[in-house]
Amino acid sequence: MNDSAPGRIVLLTTSHRVAPGLLSWPAWQVLRAADRVLCADPDHPQLPYLREAGVEVEEGGATARELVDYCVSDSRTAVVLTSAVGESALTDGLARLAGSGRETMPALELLPGSYDLPGARLIDLVQVMDRIRRACPWSGIRTHEDLAKYGLEETYELLEAIETGDRESLREELGDVLLQVVFHARIAEDDADEPFSVDDVAGVIVDKLIHRHPHVFGEESAETPEDVKAHWLRTKAVEKDRESVTEGVPLGQPALALAAKLASRARAEGLDVTVPAGDGVGYELLALAVRAEADGIEPETALRAAARAYRDAIRAAESTPTAD
Repeated sequence: MNDSAPGRIVLLTTSHRVAPGLLSWPAWQVLRAADRVLCADPDHPQLPYLREAGVEVEEGGATARELVDYCVSDSRTAVVLTSAVGESALTDGLARLAGSGRETMPALELLPGSYDLPGARLIDLVQVMDRIRRACPWSGIRTHEDLAKYGLEETYELLEAIETGDRESLREELGDVLLQVVFHARIAEDDADEPFSVDDVAGVIVDKLIHRHPHVFGEESAETPEDVKAHWLRTKAVEKDRESVTEGVPLGQPALALAAKLASRARAEGLDVTVPAGDGVGYELLALAVRAEADGIEPETALRAAARAYRDAIRAAESTPTAD
């Protein structure tokens, strides 16, 4: 800000992702001290809170010429509370006047009154999903069962993005998986018997994370990743009141991942379990999966990498000319 300039025009920006009324202290200071406060948006969410605080706001815009003359004439301060779409006509006009070199200009200042917190765009996602659920003929009638296959497909696409190391695809696929979560939560809001919202979903996982990380949020300590994993498993067993370490292992997951998960649970509990032997390739694959897990190898990941190499070999064979 130019303290020697005659007057001051402040463009005050706010975030719709922050609760109305939660403005920064510099924003409240300039609003209270201003000679004139204007807002072109009559539905601006901040207006009721400003008026409650005793700040008089003129509904309606002003041209750049009008504001410059008003501020320069008596070294006054005008604050423009910007709308969600911005004030392009006003800012363009101010730029033209300032750039002409023939105008006495007041100080021009852009003052953020509120900021987005990390994760603020999730609010946009929830709002967009809510509108789609209410207005889209297809999305409006979907059920959890309808979406189940999409959740599985998006998870596999995320896995592929991770395996290929494609950062752009990873970002996109994470968004697609997140959409499934928000979509399911929005569907759950419409349940007549046991409705819940995305906030309930987030609340459950927040509580779970805090409870299972006492070394972060409490007084316990964990020196190694193994300490953390052991505590996590003990806490889960108490929470779920499980009689077996195999409880909670989904049998519908891919077979190699299932075998590795069972082996991991048994090893974590210190159980000496002999891998069942039998006829057929299934038992051979089971033994390989258990051995790989013991060696710190994810058999599912390892086989997928080998399968990719096999796919490349097939493509190479397809592109190789054959002799007549």
